[in-house]
Amino acid sequence: MLLGEYHHNIDEKGRLIVPAKLRTELGESYVICRGMDGNLFMYSQIEWNKFVAQLEKLPQTDKGTRQFKRFFLGSAMEGSFDKQGRVLVSPALRGHAGLDKEIVLVGVQDKVELWAKSLWDERNMIQEEDLDAIMEHMATLDIRF
Repeated sequence: MLLGEYHHNIDEKGRLIVPAKLRTELGESYVICRGMDGNLFMYSQIEWNKFVAQLEKLPQTDKGTRQFKRFFLGSAMEGSFDKQGRVLVSPALRGHAGLDKEIVLVGVQDKVELWAKSLWDERNMIQEEDLDAIMEHMATLDIRF
């Protein structure tokens, strides 16, 4: 399971060191695509294949399905780690997530989220009253702490 928060820098060529703990969980190859909150998602090949298998079941005649597939599949890039444990993030994906220097990698169960540090700091600030509302919503989904 992918867990934890890690801070690294991305270089001018778009190379980013992925911590060894995350690399071990991801395996030898990965897929990076656009995320849903101004970030990027990084999947192991196994988890990506599971995601794609779900998409294959959706009806092609549904406009939302086509848009959803374009958003994720159209932006996706496959890769493998170099000898220094780095990944190469394409200019288009860096642009989508505003990745320019400081990056936060967050393990979120089945994927790693890549965030620009400034956006992560902004989005990760959950006020106590917001957390109460989130906890109440989780309870409606039968998630209890």
